[in-house]
Amino acid sequence: MGVTKEDVEAAVAAALSPTHLVVTDTSGGCGASYEIEVVSDKFEGKRLLERHRMVNTALAPHMAEIHAVSIKKALTPAQAQPEPAAADKAQA
Repeated sequence: MGVTKEDVEAAVAAALSPTHLVVTDTSGGCGASYEIEVVSDKFEGKRLLERHRMVNTALAPHMAEIHAVSIKKALTPAQAQPEPAAADKAQA
């Protein structure tokens, strides 16, 4: 079997200590393609490219078996908070 969703979650969690992590297997179950959303304090002060490199570095031991990784979100906790105006509209 290839890399599991749990393998990807564990690798990203160990490297980035995320406050939010969603890993989706987009390969139909064979473990060859994943979509990732991650929120971490470790992204503070980093540009988007640096954040993506951090995720890819965390996954480096598994990359020989993974065909594709799509990093949908790589945010700091502050960036992940909804804007006040959006929250007010949701409550209305």
